[in-house]
Amino acid sequence: QVQLVESGGGLVQAGDSLRLSCAASGDTGRISAMGWYRQAPGKERDLVARITTGGRTSHADSVKGRFTISRDNDKNTVYLQMNSVTPEDTAVYYCYVRCVRAGAFYDYWGQGTQVTVSS
Repeated sequence: QVQLVESGGGLVQAGDSLRLSCAASGDTGRISAMGWYRQAPGKERDLVARITTGGRTSHADSVKGRFTISRDNDKNTVYLQMNSVTPEDTAVYYCYVRCVRAGAFYDYWGQGTQVTVSS
């Protein structure tokens, strides 16, 4: 089993900054990638940012220049620094991790953390 514990969500005002954290523990095996998705009410879950073990990152166009994903491999923890947030960033943010065990990939999801941005 793999556990993902998220923290850092909350209610902020437009223009504020916020940092989300997600720590993975348990039978992770080798972690190949970690990332963040978000889901707003009535919408699909979309990728926000992703980072590989080697540090290669990708960010959704809607957050480029404002959000930054980073990772501490020793702690199996991924972060999402969110700057200049807008009401459009309001969503439940989900952490995910892709683990590799015996040559197979396994994806795990956190429980989600609510981010609400007021105008």
